[in-house]
Amino acid sequence: MTPPSSAPLDLSGCDREPIRTPGSIQPHGFLLTLAPDGQVLQASANLVRWTGVDAEAACGRPLAEVIGQDAAGRLLPALTERKLGPRPAYLGTIAAGNGAHFDALGHEWDSVIVLECEAVERAEALDFRDLYPMLGDFLLHVNETQSVESLATLAARQVRMVTGFGRVMVYQFDRDGHGHVMAESKEEGYASYMGQRFPATDIPAQARDLYALSRIRLIQDANYVPAPLVPSENPVTGARNDLSFAALRSVSPVHLQYMRNMGTLASMSVSLMVKGKLWGLISCHNETPCPLAFEKRTACEQLGQVLALCIESREDATELQFRLEVRRMMVAMLGNLTKGADVIENMSGVFPELLRFARAGGVAVVTDERVLTWGDTPDAHAIGDLVAWLEAEGYGAEIYHTDQLSADYPDGGAIRRNASGLLAMPISRLHKHYLLWFRPEVVHTIEWAGNPHEKEGMPAPTQLSPRTSFATWREVIHGVSLPWHVAEIELTGEFRSALLGIALERAEQMAELAEELGRANKELEAFSYSVSHDLRAPLRHIVGFSDLLLESAGSEDTTMRQRFLTNIKESARLAGKLVDDLLSFSQMGRAALRPVEVDMSKLVASCIDKLALDTAGRNIEWNVAPLPRITADPTFLLLAVQNLLSNAVKFSGGRDPARIRIWSGQDEHETVFHVADNGAGFNMEYVHKLFSVFQRLHRMEDFQGTGIGLANVRRIVERHGGRAWADSVLGQGATFSFSIPRKLAL
Repeated sequence: MTPPSSAPLDLSGCDREPIRTPGSIQPHGFLLTLAPDGQVLQASANLVRWTGVDAEAACGRPLAEVIGQDAAGRLLPALTERKLGPRPAYLGTIAAGNGAHFDALGHEWDSVIVLECEAVERAEALDFRDLYPMLGDFLLHVNETQSVESLATLAARQVRMVTGFGRVMVYQFDRDGHGHVMAESKEEGYASYMGQRFPATDIPAQARDLYALSRIRLIQDANYVPAPLVPSENPVTGARNDLSFAALRSVSPVHLQYMRNMGTLASMSVSLMVKGKLWGLISCHNETPCPLAFEKRTACEQLGQVLALCIESREDATELQFRLEVRRMMVAMLGNLTKGADVIENMSGVFPELLRFARAGGVAVVTDERVLTWGDTPDAHAIGDLVAWLEAEGYGAEIYHTDQLSADYPDGGAIRRNASGLLAMPISRLHKHYLLWFRPEVVHTIEWAGNPHEKEGMPAPTQLSPRTSFATWREVIHGVSLPWHVAEIELTGEFRSALLGIALERAEQMAELAEELGRANKELEAFSYSVSHDLRAPLRHIVGFSDLLLESAGSEDTTMRQRFLTNIKESARLAGKLVDDLLSFSQMGRAALRPVEVDMSKLVASCIDKLALDTAGRNIEWNVAPLPRITADPTFLLLAVQNLLSNAVKFSGGRDPARIRIWSGQDEHETVFHVADNGAGFNMEYVHKLFSVFQRLHRMEDFQGTGIGLANVRRIVERHGGRAWADSVLGQGATFSFSIPRKLAL
């Protein structure tokens, strides 16, 4: 081919070149755009070379008049019946009117029907049978290779065998867009780029986008002279054609010069798409022009797709295994962090696990002015300054991570030895509390395929000037740690949520404990009052009547002495009852529940039988409705019901007849029991005191009691997860109710 012109080109804005709409093609074939009826709308300027028909003369004419009746007859059904997709499809091998042979490719894109004809020497059609053995051989070896690198090496070898290119590389793009060569297959005499990096600037962003869209691109000869389209704008759309998927699409002059500078005159790239993103490329180079038939390109494209699927599978398996291991460590740590009351303080006990969790060199917990460290970390003062910077930068509510802290943090250079990498996790929504992981500096050398900085600081070029040297250039990297894995960052977020959840649970437990302590304190105060007042009263009576009994020792009045003894006995009995009730109430809070199925009808009948001595000689009408079976602790529940029925008997003592009614109700969540009497009742203004320990709403002279019975009822019911309440009209009786959940949460 004729070498390109060496006239100066202004390519300072090459990253904005219209690479999708170049307006020209590579000249090893010709291109036509067609109307839906097969009429030629545009033709490449080199049409006359391949068919003998001038491009301008072809426009507006039927396809048959341009490529011959037989060829058009074979192609038109596929081209005009709207069966084409965006990617070029092989339509057959045709002979033009002048006898030249072409592989015909067709596709439809951007509302344009595109026919591409690549010149070939053979007359017969393509033979795709070679595609299957190559893919089959690759698949046979896939299961024998475990790593992505070994898969890439196998693919490079297979592609070179099929294409005949002198060097085939597989490289992966890193997070900064640099291409790292991970596999290579080459002939003797070709330079090796194995392990080296190509800078991201070699492939501008729009070129990467095009690689992701169109999965294969071939340049047969970097010295080609482009063939423009005639006319340059499509008559139907009024704009340049989008040739993103065209096999003959012309490429950027910058890239062609890049190839020539590299000593490469033919190249092919196959995109490796993993999870919808451009993961890397299979890049093929040849020192001389190298035609490549469509079926071989198709085979390489298919192999690239299989390789991408294998890479995705391997990476998914590795990722899953890594996440499982990290999550296992996280669960174990959380288990240890819940053992003590202070979650922050507990972290010092799991420092080794925290290091393994984040694969870090050092870890620190910062709580206000306190710094706890483990492993290789900066000193406490430097950590304090770092946390102050995190707060000032607004990282107090999110996870911050970097593997090059000095690039963000002004004082990062001073601590880069052990803190080039930082993973910072706030562990409080209110306080300046942080968990910090540090990774040390990893000084390493990167081998570039040529100096990527050779044009830094130079003025914008007016003459085409891609890198002119691809000799190995080594760069020593400082201030960088191993990168944080995306799973480590995500699981750190989960860890933070779990820690905050534990802290919240601890706060709720502390609040519940405070409430329980407050209640216990009130009960203790009531107990103190009872000991000082209620228990002291019968003891005073015992002492007083004992003194009177001693003073009457010489008296003949036996009736008086008998009365003294009776009062002493009653006071002793009351004191004993008070002590028994105190012990019973205390046990309610400590004894474990042993729930079983309880027949409430039998339990109530048993309680009524035990009240026989208290009800002897009285007119009491018992109205007991059928009661259900429930799950509860029968011993505790018996005590609660006994207290309620005893109260009903006691407070209805002035009624004749006394009426006591017992019934129940039930829904899907709980069973409710009611005990009603027609006795003295109480004032509802004081209902909040009713179930408190040692509280009485009636005078001791009117109704005997210690004030512990209803407190016991409430405690027993609440231990079951239920509730107790009462309703009354003073002088007209009272109704006491309690509920027991149908499913106990024990």
